[in-house]
Amino acid sequence: MRPGPWDGGPPPFLPFLGGFMFLLFLLLLVGLFLLARRGTFGSPPPWLAPRQAPETEAKKILADRFAQGEISAEEFMERASVLNWTPGSDQWTPARTKRR
Repeated sequence: MRPGPWDGGPPPFLPFLGGFMFLLFLLLLVGLFLLARRGTFGSPPPWLAPRQAPETEAKKILADRFAQGEISAEEFMERASVLNWTPGSDQWTPARTKRR
């Protein structure tokens, strides 16, 4: 006589439990990847963030220093010309702010 599910044999769902847990784990990994790519945890990881030209950061620093009054308008225009940048002709994208 073959043992029933509660006669000392394994429950009938036990063989499927491992496969179900594996699929659940895969779904969790995909979900975390999509959240990280979307930037839900703040900023996306460096390997997923869009790359910017090095001049973009230099323009931002120059504009910030001018806005804070650290450099004069003449010095600002001189340094902007070194970067081949006419202020106001292009915009850099500001860092993302968290949505609430």
